[in-house]
Amino acid sequence: MVIQYKCPDCGADMVFNSKTGKLYCDSCGHSEVIEDYEAQDFKPFEQHFHTTTFEGDEASQYQCNNCGAILLTDKDTTATTCSFCGSPVVLGDRLSGVLAPSKVIPFTISKKEAEAAFKKWCHHGLFMPRGFKQADRIKSLTGMYVPFWLYDVQGHGEAFAHCTRIHTHDEGDTIVTKTSHFNVYRKVDTRYSNIPADASEKMPDTLMDQLEPFDYGNMKKFNTPYLAGFISEKYNYTDKEMFSRIQKRVSDYMRDYISGSIVGYSSVNIVNCDCQIAQRSAEYVLFPVWMVYYDYDNSEYTFAMNGQTGKIAGSPPLSKSKITVSVVTITIVLFIICRIITILMGGTVL
Repeated sequence: MVIQYKCPDCGADMVFNSKTGKLYCDSCGHSEVIEDYEAQDFKPFEQHFHTTTFEGDEASQYQCNNCGAILLTDKDTTATTCSFCGSPVVLGDRLSGVLAPSKVIPFTISKKEAEAAFKKWCHHGLFMPRGFKQADRIKSLTGMYVPFWLYDVQGHGEAFAHCTRIHTHDEGDTIVTKTSHFNVYRKVDTRYSNIPADASEKMPDTLMDQLEPFDYGNMKKFNTPYLAGFISEKYNYTDKEMFSRIQKRVSDYMRDYISGSIVGYSSVNIVNCDCQIAQRSAEYVLFPVWMVYYDYDNSEYTFAMNGQTGKIAGSPPLSKSKITVSVVTITIVLFIICRIITILMGGTVL
């Protein structure tokens, strides 16, 4: 089922406006409140653990309601634009039942603002090559709603640590050091909420992780008009398939928490730490991401920008000459400082 939003005043296509948070018509300026917008007649979203994924061909055909052109999409696409007329298209049948997100964080940064923010970020890159810092080789800038799972988990952990306290005192001309040894035990029960994990096989996990944090205070109940004018994809992995990533992440959180609770010692060595993590619930949500593809020196670089906060993730090229000059400069400065200190202390200058 193809969903396209038409302006009731002039009949032009309406898209989601990141500034107003409303559906907006560029032709006549008409806008509509999405929260009051009549929901599509989908099967209601069920709050339970999702265990199925979309089943179908690698590519499917849809017909644009605007120009009648055939849209050929891959199996993961849930929102796109018509290649012939540019009309925004939402594929409703891929957003129903267990494939329906429960919530969405809408874009708050427009395409124009995203481009300006990326160029500013490039200009401030200390070790980027001069040609790259000009930021004039953006190949494409695409707004995407990336599928995430938000987890609520319970953790139980036990840890044994070997700790020491070191005390020194003078006995005449002798410095006496006394080391006391302690066996420390910690047991904790914790709960963590809204831990995200991207569920798209196309998005690099490290890149998506670097975009955190998202502001959950701006999360909305999902409605298809939020997708109008953007690209969107459904999840490739269920919450169960993604949970191992969450277990690793929460285990690290718990170990840090346990280590931080052991205070008052000169040294702390965790001998054994056992963390058991159970999933309480998982929620399927969509987060806004601007994908920036940049051509430079016969290579394409991929960056991601948080479509809500503007935070940028990615690895730009580095200028070897700038790094070399910086290292040499720092070395010379340190050498001069050492010589000055030596002179002030009355030492011999070589």
